[in-house]
Amino acid sequence: LPLHLPNWHPEPMIIPVRCFTCGKVVGNLYKKFITLKNAGKDDGYEEGQALNALGLKRYCCRRMVMTHVDLIIKLLNYNALERKTIL
Repeated sequence: LPLHLPNWHPEPMIIPVRCFTCGKVVGNLYKKFITLKNAGKDDGYEEGQALNALGLKRYCCRRMVMTHVDLIIKLLNYNALERKTIL
């Protein structure tokens, strides 16, 4: 495990690195978006304000960050090597 890396976290996540439409790098903004959105009721941003604070102006890039759903935890439950083949 790469525990020596400063930004490494134990939760597995698959976040798109680039916007599918325009190609802007958005993978590094997801954690910041969640942090801004969940900062608290009084101090936290609304979704649109958080996206503006991150500098996401295009609606395609905003879509990539705002609609990301982390499915890797569910996918890790399926291991192709554990399947039994029926002959």
